[in-house]
Amino acid sequence: MLPLLEEIQQRRRELGLTQSRLAVLAGVSQSIIAKIEGGSVDPSYSIAGKLFAALDRVGVAPTRRVSELMSHPVVSVSRMQLVREAVDLMKRRGYSQLPVFESSRPVGSISEKTILDRAARGETLEGLLGRRVREIMDPSFPVVDEDTPLDFVFGLLQGNYGVLITRGANVVGMLTKSDLLKIRR
Repeated sequence: MLPLLEEIQQRRRELGLTQSRLAVLAGVSQSIIAKIEGGSVDPSYSIAGKLFAALDRVGVAPTRRVSELMSHPVVSVSRMQLVREAVDLMKRRGYSQLPVFESSRPVGSISEKTILDRAARGETLEGLLGRRVREIMDPSFPVVDEDTPLDFVFGLLQGNYGVLITRGANVVGMLTKSDLLKIRR
């Protein structure tokens, strides 16, 4: 059984979280939190569960940084490489997604899922493999600083395959859902 909805605002404030920060941690919109706290909306069980789970994680877990679990150096492909080359690199390294860089700047991403989804919609696999990455790439992964608390990326990873980690202006690592399984508390 979930606690009372009125506890969301109280616990959020006790933990020093803004509505926006809690929204990212829980993988919900900030506006839904504002409506719940204002009493104008009765959330679904699923949304309430996400909010309380995020509050529990922040309240119990020691503050760890994304730099503790990130993979580095970042393995990437360029926009001009063939999809075949990206697939070969993913197979060799055991990855299911890669960031796409132009110079040292992230400009997109490519994943096994993207390629297979396009094939399922009727594009031939051989045709896809012969195309340039830029022709089928997805948007870039979110970017956070290396000192970002690990709890912050749980929400980001609900809707993204990975998160790029920066030190200053340089991308120094990447964090994926599988990296989170390395957590030992």
